[in-house]
Amino acid sequence: MSTGLNLALLSGALLSLGVVLLLARFIPAEPDLAEALARLTPGRTRANAVGPLTSATGKERIGVWALKALPPALWIRTPHRELALLRIPLARFYGDKIVMALMGLLIPPLLGFFFDQIGLGLPVAIPAVASLALAVVMFFLPNYNAVDDAGKARLEFTRALGAYIDLVALERHNGSGVRQAMEAAAQVGNSWVFTRLSEELTRSRWSGQPPWDALHALADELGLPELDDFADIMRLSGEEGASVYTNLRARSAAMRTAMLNDEISEANAVGERMTIPGSLLGVIFMALLVAPSVLRMFGST
Repeated sequence: MSTGLNLALLSGALLSLGVVLLLARFIPAEPDLAEALARLTPGRTRANAVGPLTSATGKERIGVWALKALPPALWIRTPHRELALLRIPLARFYGDKIVMALMGLLIPPLLGFFFDQIGLGLPVAIPAVASLALAVVMFFLPNYNAVDDAGKARLEFTRALGAYIDLVALERHNGSGVRQAMEAAAQVGNSWVFTRLSEELTRSRWSGQPPWDALHALADELGLPELDDFADIMRLSGEEGASVYTNLRARSAAMRTAMLNDEISEANAVGERMTIPGSLLGVIFMALLVAPSVLRMFGST
């Protein structure tokens, strides 16, 4: 009887999912004008690229279907800058959200069936409510992962950018032109940051765009204010012929100082948190020392 109840619960969850997807299919989808224009703009396909369906993964195929069939309001908020920084296609991100939500719907009924088999039956309401709650949580899990990974990537980008600015300053000090100095400095490193800068500079060369404008666009797309400041300095050098060696060295030194101060603040915060367990241990130790005397005192009374 309980096995039939769990099977009925699982069937009901799958039937509810099918009804939801069917209703979502008939909701008129309103395309996002900004996303549509971004897909049609040359050279702006880093985050929204889907690629040929013949080479797409299973999650990307699900994401492509979701982009076409589901209303944009379903996604609530898409971290476009974070996805562009991590170079995660939009279709793969949406496919990941759909897959994670489906896993959240199926895990509680399966666990309920397992508990029922070992004699620990659960009320029907618990797996039903847990399915919906877990599906919502896991639906937003890719957003959290993207924001967290992008924060780490921005920190790495800032550290590498300080070294890149120093290299550009040395190239300019040796008499290289603005574009030549920026491209030569980008060829020195082999990390993903230098590769990304080199790709942008190469794209700007073939499109006839000034290199500082390309870096401005990249900084705005990825949310990197330090790169935007560097592009402003190089614009002064390229358009007005200003000597920027001192400015570049000062900018890189300021970036390193800011990062050092942030790391010191983080280390101090960690040190303060580490004192809490020590204090609690001291309180427990003192309580153990005082407890026998207190018990004897109450026992004598």
